[in-house]
Amino acid sequence: MGNDLSQAQARINALLDDNSFVELQSLVTSRNTDFNLDAKKEPSDGVIIGHGLVDGTLVFVFSQNADVLGGTIGEMHAKKILSVYDMALKVGAPVIGFIDCGGVRLQESFDALEALGSVIERAADVKGVIPQLICVAGNCGGGLSVLPALADFTFMVDGAKLFINSPDTISGNSSDKCDTSSAAFQFEEAGTVDMHGSLAEVVSSMRQVISMIPNDIVEASDDLNRAAEGLESKLTDAAAVATELADNRQFVELKAGFAKEMVTGLIKLDGVTIGVVGNREIDGEAVLSAAGCEKAADFVDLCDMYEIPVLSITNVAAFKSCTCQEKRLPRALSQMTQRFVDASVPKINLITKQGYGTPYVLMNSKSLGADLVYAFDTTSVGAMEASKAAKILADNGTDAAAIEKDYAELQDSALTAAAHGHIDRIVSMADARKYIIAGFEMFF
Repeated sequence: MGNDLSQAQARINALLDDNSFVELQSLVTSRNTDFNLDAKKEPSDGVIIGHGLVDGTLVFVFSQNADVLGGTIGEMHAKKILSVYDMALKVGAPVIGFIDCGGVRLQESFDALEALGSVIERAADVKGVIPQLICVAGNCGGGLSVLPALADFTFMVDGAKLFINSPDTISGNSSDKCDTSSAAFQFEEAGTVDMHGSLAEVVSSMRQVISMIPNDIVEASDDLNRAAEGLESKLTDAAAVATELADNRQFVELKAGFAKEMVTGLIKLDGVTIGVVGNREIDGEAVLSAAGCEKAADFVDLCDMYEIPVLSITNVAAFKSCTCQEKRLPRALSQMTQRFVDASVPKINLITKQGYGTPYVLMNSKSLGADLVYAFDTTSVGAMEASKAAKILADNGTDAAAIEKDYAELQDSALTAAAHGHIDRIVSMADARKYIIAGFEMFF
């Protein structure tokens, strides 16, 4: 093709199993001849497409080639990408795209704009039908940035740029002041990107995610009855709990840099892919935030679309408190609640350290539709922490300390919640993995 060692080809080679890539439509060129475009025609029309294997799993790939017409999108360029989606849809395989694009091809004007629209439409149309993984490997600006946001899993190579408006065009900003197009910004501030790093790191993450995408149930390579170890010291972080529970202790955390108080990611339990959504204490606070709830809502929606069962790992005591949260939190809470209620997949809730008030209720409680709820005998569950409740309940002449003690025993315990039917089983920490696996296996 004349560009065998292009970055576009190198990215494909880095991702796929050795010698598994089969290129398709390599001789396609643009049809447009305006502005002397025919003099610049090169085979591939700025995008390489084909199929290959990732650890033996069939995938379809497109990789934009910035060496050819700047990787710009034109009519034939878009048709090649659409054909990737068509083939992937026919066989139910994932689509993987490497974005490195100079934007819409100006020489093709409206044809190019409509071509971009057709790609975005197809990505939206197949969402929830076939998995889409998009890696921003170079430039991705303007309307094209909708594509990585539509993807089920989004990756970004450090040094690449993802933006609607470039940093220097934003009033009062410049790229050296705040590079809003950088991988770090998109990972930590925008929450668009699941993982970022060098090409090698990103490709490794992509392969890890593909290994977690549900296919035929594979033979588990970890002991079904393995005891969970050391959970006592991990209860403040759902990611640490999930890692300990997972087959071979492998947890793929998604969007780890964004809204860190909410954890989302994928594990396998006895060979079955499970989505994990849970809480993480930040500076000793176990709270629900607007950004965290939006992150959780999107993730539960993803799990429901691909029929991935959901394990919520709950440790929450309050809503985050500030003016910004008052603006955003009600709507974000409603989104998360709606996703939990609507999700038709099996849902299990493990309450680890504490579950207080309505924040606990909204984290996939029994009343919201959890199929099974587990807790440890040390777990605190109730309307309010005993110390706070005692201050409200104590009359002027009453011993607040005595009320706190009684409240903790009567109303602030997992045992009481279990006695009232809100918790299905009190499990030991060592047996947590075994019971959660058994719980999910009921549904298969």
